Amino acid sequence: MYKILEKKQLNENVFLMEIAAPHVARKVLPGQFIIFRVNENGERVPLTVSDYNREKGSITIICQAVGKSTRLLASLEKGDSILDIAGPLGMPTELEGHKKVAVIGGGVGCAIAYPQAKMLSFIGAKVDMIAGFRNRDIVILEEEMRAVSDNLYITTDDGSYGEKGFVTTKLLSLIESGENYDLVIAIGPVPMMRAVAEATRPFGIKTIVSLNPIMIDGTGMCGGCRVTVGGEIKFACVDGPDFDGHKVDFSELMSRNATYRNIEKEKDEHFCKIRGDKNA
Repeated sequence: MYKILEKKQLNENVFLMEIAAPHVARKVLPGQFIIFRVNENGERVPLTVSDYNREKGSITIICQAVGKSTRLLASLEKGDSILDIAGPLGMPTELEGHKKVAVIGGGVGCAIAYPQAKMLSFIGAKVDMIAGFRNRDIVILEEEMRAVSDNLYITTDDGSYGEKGFVTTKLLSLIESGENYDLVIAIGPVPMMRAVAEATRPFGIKTIVSLNPIMIDGTGMCGGCRVTVGGEIKFACVDGPDFDGHKVDFSELMSRNATYRNIEKEKDEHFCKIRGDKNA
């Protein structure tokens, strides 16, 4: 069992939890993720580690309550426990050797962009963060992101906070004003990551995206998280989740991610054909 040490609500649907998980905290690096189960009947849900404290033996995850399992997790409180945490999984982001980096987060993707910026700042890189949200009400981690970046730019679709517009508009304005980034990291909704990759392509700026395909076991055995990168099949759980954004087949990724969208809307429970029961 893994005890919840702290819980904080960041906006209406997004929750931060610090969880005691010493075996993960000892080894996890930015970009890696865990898979959790709330209880023995729960589904396996992957979440990127947003922060960690090696001395305390804790990790921090940020969860958007959108499905049954994430709503169940969000219903837990400080002092409660979850059953399983497997990790750290995936490959850490390669951050060494970069001097000037733009780290871009879209919505809840800022929870993953934040540890990237934190590590880059720690190793001495100059970091500009661009954080995009639909509106002011869902802005998260503003102070945390500001603390680990040289400049933080917040954009909102409706202009209710920060600058009105998309993260790509701000990124292009910075590049065109003379900011010479040697790396751009984009994390968030797939359309946003694709737009960032297309924006940086003409400038030849290396662009890393963190992919979130359908994932089941997290060890490369099931093949559910396969993505096409540079014309080759990769598994996001063991080869990623970070990939060269200029090589990712985003159309295929978006199509595969939408496979079960209607079923997810219709049902909170499904029948497990392997175990022969309802899987919560």
